[in-house]
Amino acid sequence: MVYETVIGLETHIQLGTASKAFCADAAAFGGAPNTHTGIISLAHPGTLPRLNKKAVEYAVKLGMALGCEINRRTSFDRKNYFYADLPKGFQTTQDRAPVCLGGSIALKVPGGQRNNPLIRIHHIHLEEDAGKSMHDQSPDHSFIDLNRAGVPLLEIVSEPDLRGPEEVAAYMEEMRRLVRWLGISDGNMEEGSMRCDVNISIRPQGSSTFGNRCEIKNMNSMRFAKRAIEFEVNRQIAIVEAGGKVFQETRGFDAADGTTYSLREKENAHDYRYFPEPDLPPVVLSEQYLSDIRQEMPLLPAQLETLFLETFGLPAYDAEQLTQDHATARYAKQLLELAVVNHPEKNLNKTIANLLINKLLPWCVSENTTLDQCPVRPEYWLEYAELIESGQLSASTAAQRLFPAMLETPATAPALLATQLNLLQSADNDFLEEIVNDVLARFPDKVAEYRKGKKGLLGMFMGEVMKNSKGKAEPQATTKLLQEKLSL
Repeated sequence: MVYETVIGLETHIQLGTASKAFCADAAAFGGAPNTHTGIISLAHPGTLPRLNKKAVEYAVKLGMALGCEINRRTSFDRKNYFYADLPKGFQTTQDRAPVCLGGSIALKVPGGQRNNPLIRIHHIHLEEDAGKSMHDQSPDHSFIDLNRAGVPLLEIVSEPDLRGPEEVAAYMEEMRRLVRWLGISDGNMEEGSMRCDVNISIRPQGSSTFGNRCEIKNMNSMRFAKRAIEFEVNRQIAIVEAGGKVFQETRGFDAADGTTYSLREKENAHDYRYFPEPDLPPVVLSEQYLSDIRQEMPLLPAQLETLFLETFGLPAYDAEQLTQDHATARYAKQLLELAVVNHPEKNLNKTIANLLINKLLPWCVSENTTLDQCPVRPEYWLEYAELIESGQLSASTAAQRLFPAMLETPATAPALLATQLNLLQSADNDFLEEIVNDVLARFPDKVAEYRKGKKGLLGMFMGEVMKNSKGKAEPQATTKLLQEKLSL
């Protein structure tokens, strides 16, 4: 029997608001245990929640980016369960009227079984996080840190449309890129800003009937998620092959040995005794409110990828690399548009993309800074690209010598700097002829081979000329002169 893996995700995104979902306590990561708390997040008797307006705005932005229907009248509910890191004994969440409905996200899965699958979103709801339980601090006690209790979360519930660990990884990567792009979360999985519960089932290939699913909780690493999925799929197949039945349950993942283990039978909605939150009124979102947010929305990654591909003619790889984050895409768009205005007769687009991908972005990482804080003004990067494109400067010399010099002396124009450093290539015939004659004289046997038909040796001669000229020989003029000399 060949089995198909069916996966649905519940992705939790910690929103980057200054305060918590229903009170003014700080929502920042870190801090000494139990210092980002107050009477509301600690659930003191008589305290009342107040909704964080920014959290609603962030939820609407993500919903719009995913093509969801925004619920004009959304409300909150109480999800009742007892755990030591849940001070109120219930979680304020959304059950009956979530803020966003429907939507989808397109994936790119290199080498995947399906070509660019479209994963449907069931809904997105706004809720508060629980605290953190630590069981490894003492052999006899568990410790509770309530700094995270009440931090605003968005839970994105997908339809069971994913078909393997590669698609899960692609989904999480794309979702992380999107929330960072919108500026609503840092998407940092290591700090718990983004994590997911993975619902896994199997069924015979070609069947449309779902099997019983098992939910693996709190995956905060793509590497762990992949291992957990692979183990769980094999576990369920083994059960079915042995004539058994997979029971719906919640499972944990042991990173030490790569196995999943049972935590509890899977709860259903009635187990949580959902009921309307009496202390929070419904939230009514007006058309004007939605229109204002829609006008603030930036162009999305897919839209800018299309722009880079179709308008500026960049390769697919370059377009994808330049849209990994909003700041990079915005800077790239600015440079490319500036090149069209300042150099309409030349196509500098590929040279600019190479500069960004191979030099500027790695420099930002090494300096822990952003493109917006680069000391070299954009017009000088265009001049840098123009020197390469016009043949006045080789790409390797520009990258190795002019690029660091520009960062050291950002107020000096690149052409002047290249002249001062004696980097500019020369097409002067006397200069080139002396070097070419010397190279051909040193390799008479290779010259003879070339003249007998071994034309591939031209590259070797070019390399020798470039080495002898220290990269200053202009390639086109050098090639032409070499061909003339070798054809004699």
